[in-house]
This record gives sequence, structure tokens and C-alpha cells, in this order.
Amino acid sequence: MTAPLAGLVVADFSRVLAGPLATMTLADLGATVIKVERPGTGDDTRAWGPPWGATSSSYFEGLNRSKHSIALDLADPADRRTAVQLAERADVLVQNLDLTGFGLGYEHVRAMNPGVVYCEVTGFGPDMGLPGYDFVVQAVGGLMSITGEADGAPLKVGVALVDVLTAKDATIGILAALHRRRETGLGDHVRVDLLSSLLGGLVNQASGYLATGVAPRRMGNRHPSIAPYETLRCADVPIAVACGNDRQFERLCAVLGRPALAGDARFAGNPSRVAHREELAAELEAALAAEPAAVWERRLTAAGVAAGVVRDIGQAIDRADALGLEPLIGGQIRHPVRYAAATTTSPGRPPRLGEHTDRVRAWLSGANPGEPL
Repeated sequence: MTAPLAGLVVADFSRVLAGPLATMTLADLGATVIKVERPGTGDDTRAWGPPWGATSSSYFEGLNRSKHSIALDLADPADRRTAVQLAERADVLVQNLDLTGFGLGYEHVRAMNPGVVYCEVTGFGPDMGLPGYDFVVQAVGGLMSITGEADGAPLKVGVALVDVLTAKDATIGILAALHRRRETGLGDHVRVDLLSSLLGGLVNQASGYLATGVAPRRMGNRHPSIAPYETLRCADVPIAVACGNDRQFERLCAVLGRPALAGDARFAGNPSRVAHREELAAELEAALAAEPAAVWERRLTAAGVAAGVVRDIGQAIDRADALGLEPLIGGQIRHPVRYAAATTTSPGRPPRLGEHTDRVRAWLSGANPGEPL
């Protein structure tokens, strides 16, 4: 089996998270990714530690496996010519900084490489000129306003989720443009921005606002439209419980030894449960207090009720391993997609800064454009 993107060359001029995560996904799928970094410092995230990995910060290493690193100063004419050569050879170019002044803007690259899929990642759109970090976009894009306890301060999500969403959108856009190129022979200008990806990721919360004109509020771990769908106290630690329909709620009540709750007029049907969520939570927690959360997790899961103990990241990896999901490969988190008729590549280690500069230069100057890197 071969990787789906084997043979494609990706010129990665991006840094930090969204762009590098998109290009690492392409590398996982078999593409050859050449990461262009500033001499001396490289990608900003190389310095974002602790914690530290074998070659750089663990932050950098989590986003840049299986790539080739070439150190180029785009202000230097010779290095800029090398960067232009790379753009000429690339199937995909990804950037999240303005390259127009270096002769590497979309129109320049398209003129010399009509088949290139040129992906531009920005914070607030290409014409705004505004710096865009995930944390700020979470604030201005509404995500913080719905994250946190009802009576607490707005909070960011515990990972740079907007960058991750944007990376997924960028990857989807790139793959769609590559598919279209098979028919037309022409590339495309794929543009994504953090704010738009966040708004698209707000899904039911955004549609709820559009339907009512009322901005959603923070509700802690509760759901605005479903009950029970929250963390509930047990004898020791909380458990997350989610019932998406009446059948699941009936099974929950049966496992808890409180079958009459399913027939209670206050809890008959999801809209009623949402309207009486406080009373419902009190009834459920009274029953859950009889046993530790892990006991309830086993019982509820066996009954087909979605429930789980709140775990830390290490415990989550162990849980995925116990479920046979093989979450790790080569000491790294496995690419999440698996195929029946194709394969993803075995992850290579993240590169040292400029590690492949001479090798990439030699490849770019080679007479055979199809020779392997």
C-alpha cells in the first residue's frame, strides 16, 4: 500500500501552529514537506518551551514531524532565488506571512507554476494586516464568551483549538484543490483565516444565535439544548454523562436504580429536561453518590449510555490504547485517519533547524525534476 499523497511536494513557509499542522497532516499522508525557516531562530515555536524534546521544544516537535528543514533568509538574494526555485517545483505552497515582497505572492508563484495549490493562512483575512494568535481570536471570535462557569470569567479552551480548526480547514481546502487540479491541470488560491474557521466551528451555538438573536452564555459543562449533558458528582470524582434521546435517558435511570425518573413529567422529553435541568441534576447526583465514578462508567457504558470519567492526557492515551486504537506510533500521536486500501507514513522525527539545507539545494539544482528528495 502507498500513502495517498506520495510524490507530492509541499513548500511550507508557515510557522507556529495552523500552517505547520496542515503541512504535517500532508506529510503524514505521504507528501514530501520542505519547511522553510529563518536562519538562526527558525520557527517561533522552537523556543516555546519548556517542555523540551530531543531536537527542539515539544511544541515544535508536535507539529513538524516528517519534514525537511531548509534555512533561508528571504532578504538575501541567493536564498530568495532558492525559495523561488522551491515554489516553482512545489505542488502545494503554504504560508502565513506576506511573501509578496519576496516575489513569492500568489500571482508571482502562479505565473511560474500554474499548477500550484497556494494556501494562505491569516488571522483575520488577507487584507486586514492584523496579527492573529489563537488566544486573541478565541476572545474576539466569541469562543471565550461561551467557555467557563456561568458565574465565572470568560476562559480560553485548554488547547489552541482555533489554530487546529484552521489547520483542518486548510487541509480540506488543499485536498479539494488538488482533486480539481487532476481535471484542469491548474492550481488554486486557497485562503483560510482563524476567525472564519472559529465562526464555522461554533456550529449549534452560532445557529442558535442566528435563530433567536440572543447570544449564548457560559454554562460550564452543560449543554444549551440537551439534558443531561454535563458532569455530575459521584462518590469520588465527577463523571461526564450525555443522553441524546429519551431511550438513553431511560437506560440511565434504570442503571441508577431510579426508573421512575424517566416517567416524571418534569423529565419526560428533552425539552422538559432542559427546562428542569437543576432538579434533574440533583436527582441524578443523589443516585450517583452511592458509587465511585469508575463503577458508574462501567455500568453506564455497558448499558449503552455515553459516560466517562474525567481523565488527564496521560490517562486518555492509556484509555485509547486499551480500546485498541493504537494512539501512539514512534513515540508520537498517530495520524487519526486510517485507510483500508492506502496507508499513512511512519512518522519521521522533527528536523533540526536547517538540517536538510544542502540536500534540498542539491535536489532543486538537479537536472531530473522527478528525482527523489
